[in-house]
Amino acid sequence: MTGNSSRTHLDNATLSLFQNVNTSIAISSIYMIVTGINLVGNGLSMWLLLFRTTPKTPSIIFMINLTLTDLALGTALPFQISYQLHGYNWTLGSRMCSFLTLVFYTNMYCSILTMMAIGIDRYLGIVKPMSFRRNKRKAVAIFSCFLMWSLVLSILYPLMTTDLTFEIPELRITTCFDVLKKAMLPSVASWSAFLFSLVFALFLFPFCVTTFCYVSVIRKLARDSKTAQKKRAIRLAVVVLLVFVLCFAPNNILLLVHSVLRLFFDKSVYMAYKLSLCLSCLNSCLD
Repeated sequence: MTGNSSRTHLDNATLSLFQNVNTSIAISSIYMIVTGINLVGNGLSMWLLLFRTTPKTPSIIFMINLTLTDLALGTALPFQISYQLHGYNWTLGSRMCSFLTLVFYTNMYCSILTMMAIGIDRYLGIVKPMSFRRNKRKAVAIFSCFLMWSLVLSILYPLMTTDLTFEIPELRITTCFDVLKKAMLPSVASWSAFLFSLVFALFLFPFCVTTFCYVSVIRKLARDSKTAQKKRAIRLAVVVLLVFVLCFAPNNILLLVHSVLRLFFDKSVYMAYKLSLCLSCLNSCLD
């Protein structure tokens, strides 16, 4: 949610959400379930990928990167749970708020880019097997992971340098990344560039590339492969696209709509946005 740096008028729907105990408990319950599955499942996956899987192919390297981002989210969610259960009152300071918000969104966008990289790797391996020398693909995969993190952190840089907490005197609470100040960025043009980078560069473009890669793989296998391999490829493609549509699309679309409404019309779709955050966290259990 966005507002003025000095005093922000909060609509009744947003104020009601901050006071709605049932919604807070429901969202916290979802986060608790996700945290448990995340830490156990991804902890086991990381152990298997690091110590029980050889050779370390590009796909395995990308899976390690994906699991790492998921584990980072799993360690950050307990703080979000505590925040929710304390009535949206953040007590750990602005720096911790910025850090955990950065972890939250880095997980989402690194996951998206990693899934795109896995799709590209499978596309090159099946559709264009002669495009890359196999002995160089591992080095390219490692470099790609560093590039993903650098890109995401550079785009999310405003989250690291801004006080994301906001005091609501009438409710006697201090929120964390629930009411954002317009002064977080210097101008509307800067906000537009920030939102464009998030929604289009880190979501829509990777989604289109991933869709193209998996559709191409399915078409190639449909012509050349046995039925069993074809079915596995189709199932994998469907699962990946479902993760994009169910986990990532709602949050990114609502983030754009929510921010535009607050910036230009002093309205919000805050409840829907909060629920979409829960969906985005589910990806850490499905990966």
